[in-house]
Amino acid sequence: MDKHRRWLPSLAALGISARAGLAAMALLLASPLVGPSLGPGAWLGKALGPGGAAWAQVAAPGNRLGTAPPPARLWRDIRRGRAGAPSGTAIGTGVLVQSEGQRWRELHNRRVRPYGGWALLGSLGAVALFFALRGRVRLDGPRTGRRMARFTQAERVVHWYVAGLFVLLAVSGLTLMFGRGLLLPVMGKSAYGALASAMLQGHNLFGPLFIAGILVMAALFLKDNLPQKGDLLWIAKGGPWMRSHAPSWKYNIAEKAWYWLAVVAGLVLSASGLVMEFPWVFRDISWIQLANLSHGIAALAIMAVALGHIYLGTIGVEGALEGMTTGSVEEAWAFQHHEMWARETAAGSAGARGGTEAESEGARPGAARAGHAAAE
Repeated sequence: MDKHRRWLPSLAALGISARAGLAAMALLLASPLVGPSLGPGAWLGKALGPGGAAWAQVAAPGNRLGTAPPPARLWRDIRRGRAGAPSGTAIGTGVLVQSEGQRWRELHNRRVRPYGGWALLGSLGAVALFFALRGRVRLDGPRTGRRMARFTQAERVVHWYVAGLFVLLAVSGLTLMFGRGLLLPVMGKSAYGALASAMLQGHNLFGPLFIAGILVMAALFLKDNLPQKGDLLWIAKGGPWMRSHAPSWKYNIAEKAWYWLAVVAGLVLSASGLVMEFPWVFRDISWIQLANLSHGIAALAIMAVALGHIYLGTIGVEGALEGMTTGSVEEAWAFQHHEMWARETAAGSAGARGGTEAESEGARPGAARAGHAAAE
């Protein structure tokens, strides 16, 4: 009899273990039906009967004690961005849920994307309005047949190199930013997926090439884009809206502003693009989110202004494109749009040939003065 009595505690422990196993199985089967009103710890405590709640608290994730369900507190810590040590994850993922990511998504989808789209449309509208009101800016007088050197071969090569990459990056970037809403419904998922993948690969390929180009361009064109006396006179006389042309140096103040915008925005695009190209360098994902926002804002800003630059440099101003295709411009164009630079260049040319100051004053600006008189 005593021998059997010694086995009773072991049998009782075995029964408790069986009850716990059955309760766990019942919990797994019933949890989809009972709803989230009670946490797994509370259900397990109820199933185990008297004393089971205390056992459930001890067995809760993280060995946390308290009256609230432990998973609720655990989820609250995760939502607050508390770092842990999850297994099987990549670099920088100690935080399971980054709440700041929701703010980044809202800024990107509800601020940068729509406002940037409206900025591009507004720029197109401004170009159309300028053309409707001002028309093509033509030469005031006849061409003289004399040319003035304006851009070196190195400057032209770098300009077209950066311009070509800019167009490729702009097209691919716009496809990635706006394609889901504009192209996906038209093309379908398969076709748009292939297009978006190709655009992404091209964007990542051309980006580093653009960085080299923007650095060289900034150095080549810096000297003539520094502030000079007389820059503000161009704005005071109406800028591009004026009918009588204000004198300016090689670049007027609007062109200098475009240079500095292109350089600054280009550097921002380069730095932010590198951060997104090599995300594993930055363990904090907030840097990648900041780079994404900066990249989008800088890209949309430079594209909106570039539309005006492209228009004025091609069909908007007669004779302007010749400088970047041949390296020289018509003398009448130079005196009409950049008179201070033209006088300085003409004087330098006359001095190099051994001519007098009277020759440089009489021969070169004469065509421009005659053209202005005819226009008046």
